[in-house]
Amino acid sequence: MRAVRLEVVSYFLLVSETTLKKILLAAPRGYCAGVDRAVDAVEKALDLYGPPIYVRKEIVHNRYVVETLSERGAIFVEETDQVPEGARVVFSAHGVSPAVHEEAAKRKLLTIDATCPLVTKVHKEAVRFAKADYDIVLVGHEGHEEVEGTYGEAPDHIQIVGTPDEVDKVQVRDPEKIVWLSQTTLSVDETKETVDRLRERFPDLNNPPSDDICYATQNRQEAVKTIAPNADVMIVVGSANSSNSVRLVEVALDAGAGAAYRIDKAVELDPAWVENAETVGLTSGASVPEILVRDVITKLQELGFPEVEEVRTKTETITFALPRNLRGELAAQGEDAKGKRQPGPDHTC
Repeated sequence: MRAVRLEVVSYFLLVSETTLKKILLAAPRGYCAGVDRAVDAVEKALDLYGPPIYVRKEIVHNRYVVETLSERGAIFVEETDQVPEGARVVFSAHGVSPAVHEEAAKRKLLTIDATCPLVTKVHKEAVRFAKADYDIVLVGHEGHEEVEGTYGEAPDHIQIVGTPDEVDKVQVRDPEKIVWLSQTTLSVDETKETVDRLRERFPDLNNPPSDDICYATQNRQEAVKTIAPNADVMIVVGSANSSNSVRLVEVALDAGAGAAYRIDKAVELDPAWVENAETVGLTSGASVPEILVRDVITKLQELGFPEVEEVRTKTETITFALPRNLRGELAAQGEDAKGKRQPGPDHTC
């Protein structure tokens, strides 16, 4: 009788352990409106004009997206001088400087500008403050395409600051005429720390007219902050060159996750990371299609995490219309491309 009892207890312990193992799935996650629009612009251009369609830089920072579009006939180049004269080129969601537009015009390139409208907003702010002769501190990562594009709008007025520790190097002509702007994909908390340090040095520091860090970046970080304290391990799906994906790993660790890892796709998930975990948090950067997240869920379920609990902190409803000239040519072909678009099937609000 004693042996039977032990078997029953062991059985219930096993069931209890299985029940406890779950995935906390962040929402919102994945594609933001700007990424969805940019990827759709390349896909629509391929459908309308046929391949090849050239794309300057990566349309968005996601390896899977770039490889998939390449298979359809998109050709990714680093600079416009690699595009044959008179060919069609798409500018990425991260934006380009006026110099790139000028070079494209000289080469008679047919351009489709897929710059995210929220990045365009920062460009316009830089132009406006430069015309008013302000010194502009651009908080962002030097070398990132978005920062290069914004800097190119007013190089004589902009200084780039990447971290709070770099604030001491800032030099201004008039401490009463200084304003800060930022890259749209930064950590909200680190940006605040940098701005606080700037304000200590320059009490009259002006703020941008509206928040530069994009709504999607902030929403994904808030979702991670909610999940991280309850996660033994946090998995972030996103590419290494995706600023917002890398920030999500940092945010998860700062918010209390036991560990955090970034992967491009499910095959990169090391079973050892979750071997002793009961709860795994899962999210994806703003340039990640939902199919990659679903693959990771399948992988985690194979590793013993059968339950998926979505943790929703906000619902996103923002969408952006396709670039104007592409909309016009689609309409000329009888396609309805007016107004705001509906999110694609992999856009997770």
